Amino acid sequence: MAAVGVEFAKVSYALAGSHFLLRDISLRLEAGTTTALLGRSGSGKTTLLRMVNGLVTPTSGEVRVGERPAGAYDVVALRRSIGYVIQETGLFPHMTVERNAGMALELEGRPRAEITKRAAEVLGLVGMDFAEFAARYPWQLSGGQRQRVGLARALALEPHILLMDEPFGALDPLTRAEMQTMLRELLKRVGKTVLLVTHDLDEALYLADRVVFLAHGEVVADLAAREVLTSDNPQVKDYVSAVHRAVPA
Repeated sequence: MAAVGVEFAKVSYALAGSHFLLRDISLRLEAGTTTALLGRSGSGKTTLLRMVNGLVTPTSGEVRVGERPAGAYDVVALRRSIGYVIQETGLFPHMTVERNAGMALELEGRPRAEITKRAAEVLGLVGMDFAEFAARYPWQLSGGQRQRVGLARALALEPHILLMDEPFGALDPLTRAEMQTMLRELLKRVGKTVLLVTHDLDEALYLADRVVFLAHGEVVADLAAREVLTSDNPQVKDYVSAVHRAVPA
């Protein structure tokens, strides 16, 4: 299934009392590219991401998915066309890896043979042997393995778009690096439009084509990944300095 683009057209989101979490965001995510959102906690990254699959509705402005307003889609159909990966994975603890990976197809009433076949395919995509892992439960997996199953489930319906909200934030550094390597190679193969929320600058530079920095609900920088480390933007420089601090002698 071909990737489609996403556009945020003058999007704002305000809470009661006119407190803006997002203000006048305009971005276009080209089909088949990976965009990372960086910024402090509370800068609006996750709120912006959740507008794509209709979990958050803008107070003003419009989100477009494949040139159509997100609100013009049936919300169930929209969400099933978009993969969603979160830090906690959201796996069902009482279901096997096979059922977790194939849950989206099960909800659509697909035949059992088709579900099993697709579960094996997507688990293979994320580096998990179906024969070894299909009958295990989430509690029998490591954190990295659970995250792989969550990613496999997000890919099961061959979505146009993949939303990833701090997917590796709870992993140790070595496992996180392994997952990043796996994901980078996977994204080259599947060609999705990806929106990645992360606090990890190095992760953003490794995985994304483009990095968008948010502060206080506004875009303060929108750069090609290769331009970030040499940017003169003060807020980008502050972020880079905070991450790449010199070790005291």
